Amino acid sequence: MEEHALESGGFSRRVLDASDFVLRWERRLLSGLMGLLMVLVLLNVVTRYSGVPLYWVDEASVYCVVWLTFIGASAMTRLRLDFAVTLLTDKLGEKAVRIAKAAASGGVLLLGLALLAMCWLYMDPVGIVRHGFDAKEYAAESFNFLYTERTQTLNWPAWAVQLILPVFSATLSLHALSNLLEDLGLQPRRTHAEFHVTNADAVN
Repeated sequence: MEEHALESGGFSRRVLDASDFVLRWERRLLSGLMGLLMVLVLLNVVTRYSGVPLYWVDEASVYCVVWLTFIGASAMTRLRLDFAVTLLTDKLGEKAVRIAKAAASGGVLLLGLALLAMCWLYMDPVGIVRHGFDAKEYAAESFNFLYTERTQTLNWPAWAVQLILPVFSATLSLHALSNLLEDLGLQPRRTHAEFHVTNADAVN
């Protein structure tokens, strides 16, 4: 019985360690993408005022913001900075609040897993592999044109830009599972000193 408890504790600790590892990388990516976005905006301003606008900069800025949004949403989930309506839980007892928090974390986990399943169906990696990575042949049979489409000005493969969707689904699921393990009392709640924002009120 004790061995089972130790194994369970080891699993939950490894989940939290993996979540913390991902969170550190998300912090680096957020910093890098924000820096890139600033450079793109300044480049856009300079080239437009110079009379030689670079149209690909607009599209690159949009994709940069999209990736920032998804990565930031994933990190905010782990940091528990996502928005919550506490009208009901403010009137509940301590035990009921813990149950409500665990239920909310479980709901986020189910959402992340559902998104991951939809990304699997949408991107259909097995299907594209079965067709030998021939995008046109795959599109002709499946009517899924994801692997034949390209972005308008950057001319990047559309699937590469949309990779953020399965990445977000996976990291969201991992962070939600970590939050759930903490809410269930299987692991002590961890703090993340490298993030200066520690509560949702500080964001607003």
